Amino acid sequence: MMSETSRFVVSSEWLHNELGSPDLRIVDASFYLPAQKRDADAEYAAGHIPGAMRFDHDKVANHSTGLPHMVPPPEVFAEAVGKMGICETDRVVIYDGPGIFSAPRGWWLFRIMGARQVFVLDGGLDGWKSEGRPLETEVPSPTPCQFNADLRVDKVIDFQSMLSIVSEGTSQIADARSFGRFTGSEPEPRSGMRSGHMPGAFSLASSTFSVNGKLKPLSELRQAIEDAGIDFGKPIVTSCGSGITAAIITLALESLGHEDNALYDGSWAEWGSRQDTPIVTGPAHPDRV
Repeated sequence: MMSETSRFVVSSEWLHNELGSPDLRIVDASFYLPAQKRDADAEYAAGHIPGAMRFDHDKVANHSTGLPHMVPPPEVFAEAVGKMGICETDRVVIYDGPGIFSAPRGWWLFRIMGARQVFVLDGGLDGWKSEGRPLETEVPSPTPCQFNADLRVDKVIDFQSMLSIVSEGTSQIADARSFGRFTGSEPEPRSGMRSGHMPGAFSLASSTFSVNGKLKPLSELRQAIEDAGIDFGKPIVTSCGSGITAAIITLALESLGHEDNALYDGSWAEWGSRQDTPIVTGPAHPDRV
């Protein structure tokens, strides 16, 4: 009988038992939207999982685009995580505060940069705390190492590629934003953004995939994706507001064995802020009744 748990997710019990293992690296990749009213750096300082290093999505990024937390050049990523004492051969467990929010973006980023064993902590720091597991406030001082980055460029979609995908329909588009933002009935949280979605996109809200900060069983992940109208036999591009929660769909897809997927890094922060991009409103995919 196949496991119903993603091979990319580890439990708090497992991580607790592995603390101190010489090849284990723990990364706090918490990120919050203003509406969440949480401060990732302050929470890390107040208490983090023992040995965890802080990874800031907005600092380890490509700052030349004007867009938030874009995928950094491989050498920038390698230098940053190498200073954190992380090599591509290490076991890396990534967590965020609520569980399945920004940690999947860290998981995706480490993997496309060449890390071989990367996992997400089910339940996140909130779950860890609720179970009374240990915390520390001291910032670790790891021995730097060389991270050999090897960027999977096929996993990252840029604007020109996204234009072609929308125009030619070569990949399915899975949009992780809320249904209201997808239809255009709710405003975008970032000012200056148009509302709606890319022509041909499917609505697949990131909140669909977890309960209480834990990833749902594989059968439920598959059902949610199929219910959205997405065909597992075809390529899929994930998108969201700014490239963070799109990785939650990516995590679900990869957990189910779907590898022909990529993430649109600019996401709606790029598409919705431009005046030359096609946008439609309303709930229905044009090819669906």
